[in-house]
Amino acid sequence: MDDGRCRCSWVKLNNPIDVKYHDEEWGVPLHDDRALYELLILETFQAGLSWETILNKRENFRRAYEGFIPERVAAFDAPKVEALMQDAGIVRNRRKIEASIVNSRIFLEIAAAFGSFDRYIWGFTDGKSIRESCELRTTSPLSDMIAKDLKKRGMKFVGSTCIYSTLQAIGVLAAHTDACDWSKL
Repeated sequence: MDDGRCRCSWVKLNNPIDVKYHDEEWGVPLHDDRALYELLILETFQAGLSWETILNKRENFRRAYEGFIPERVAAFDAPKVEALMQDAGIVRNRRKIEASIVNSRIFLEIAAAFGSFDRYIWGFTDGKSIRESCELRTTSPLSDMIAKDLKKRGMKFVGSTCIYSTLQAIGVLAAHTDACDWSKL
């Protein structure tokens, strides 16, 4: 899709799902706990894969993960894990599936302790989006700190790179490159 607008270099212009995600969602400050939860879980599944792969499977994940309602996922049991392992529409990695269930429980614990997950995650920047240098990075001191805290709380597949991507996706880190038309919005 070449509409003459400049986008971040990671956007695959021939994939409408990728373009739509970049144009309408990525980097927009997000404060809804269910939506924050969805992106956190999707980012954990992305580890070792392309984000395009995850975006292309997003609707399948929404179905398999019952609308990304954390209370439902936190209650998934062994038969549900086996059903997910048979679902060709999602990433069928047992360790990631099992981690997503544990992470859901911890997500809910964090939300209860802080009043919302939104307060927790945005609390690291006093509720403000911060701009980092426009060089292509995969981690930052902020993502290092949050990843360490989440791991201490028991989450899995939440390394600094995963958290850095999550922070970009939810707008905590303003990460559109200078050449991108969305960096000027």
